[in-house]
Amino acid sequence: MPAARISQRISAIAESATLAVDAKAKALKAAGRPVIGFGAGEPDFPTPDYIVQAAIEAAGQPKYHRYSPAGGLPELKQAIADKTFRDSGYKADAAQVLVTNGGKQAVYNTFATLLDPGDEVIVPTPFWTTYPEAIRLAGGVPVEVFAGPEQEYLVTVEQLEAALTDRTKILLFVSPSNPTGAVYSPEQVRDIGQWAASKGLWVVTDEIYEHLTYDGVPFTSIATAVPELGDKVVILNGVAKTYAMTGWRVGWMIGPADVIKAATNLQSHATSNVSNIPQVAALAAVSGPLTAVDEMKLAFDRRRKAIVAGLNAIDGVDCPTPKGAFYVYADVRALLGKEFPSANGPVRPSTSAELAALILDEVEVAVVPGEAFGPSGYLRLSYALGDEDLATGVARLQDFLGKAK
Repeated sequence: MPAARISQRISAIAESATLAVDAKAKALKAAGRPVIGFGAGEPDFPTPDYIVQAAIEAAGQPKYHRYSPAGGLPELKQAIADKTFRDSGYKADAAQVLVTNGGKQAVYNTFATLLDPGDEVIVPTPFWTTYPEAIRLAGGVPVEVFAGPEQEYLVTVEQLEAALTDRTKILLFVSPSNPTGAVYSPEQVRDIGQWAASKGLWVVTDEIYEHLTYDGVPFTSIATAVPELGDKVVILNGVAKTYAMTGWRVGWMIGPADVIKAATNLQSHATSNVSNIPQVAALAAVSGPLTAVDEMKLAFDRRRKAIVAGLNAIDGVDCPTPKGAFYVYADVRALLGKEFPSANGPVRPSTSAELAALILDEVEVAVVPGEAFGPSGYLRLSYALGDEDLATGVARLQDFLGKAK
């Protein structure tokens, strides 16, 4: 029997559903189709000029044409430590920072460094699609804990306790959340963090949406709120969302010095240093003001209200109002099994994946189905797109989904 061409480890990885939807939408647009893409979480704003200018100037300096330390430019690592203290009150030094090729490499590095085969990670669900894949690649076992719209997509300590086993090593904690936009209150953050500390668990906290909260809801870093976690917390972050820098690919992880050293060793063999020019751009970003994100938040807040109102006007759709990030997570379970018109005759989608495919085919609106983030029955839509496109896309959804019988 011939050997498999692709390893079992890699064959088991699912394609990023959000990027797949975005790629298909962009391909259709390139072909001249009027597709509205609610798929990727990507601000539609340009990177601020002063950040771009810093990169332009860096490109002309020969020192940035060479290899730099695998763990990141020393000045950027220090600036990230300073920015973290400024924004969340968490004190770290440069030796506790690893600069990575986007937030995804920070996620992978962290789980690869902390997990041994069979170790379990509690993953509040709905989850960002990359988390369980990175956990599995590291030999770990993701343990999903689902919180639906009835509890505003927020897991409870009781649910976490029920998922705990003697193999549990890490609690993954994300607030504000992708895909739901849910934000845990300071009291909830403290309760969950104290529970994790009492069980001796590591906490990996993704804080990339820290500056995107609405309605006066505060961001609370679990690392700061629960000092009892001690040196068993890793913070993940990056410049992508705050500064509209998704394509620049600069993220980071902050953790105990021994963990960061081990993760840096891994990165030294995987990718070496992040490209120096984006690192200099990131230095300008994290060292500068938060004016850009404050301006983006005004637009995001306006769009958030518009998309929630528009989706909730559709019979069979329940869309809670998110408190953070730039996503809505609409409950469409009431539409599954209903009859919709299509070019090939009536169709009854039984899953949110089938419904999302039907929406793209029939009205050229790209949304991501709940299967990418956990159970079926939901659709994630990013409102980080232009106001006109948002209004057009929602109108198409209202017209099409309103035809359900």
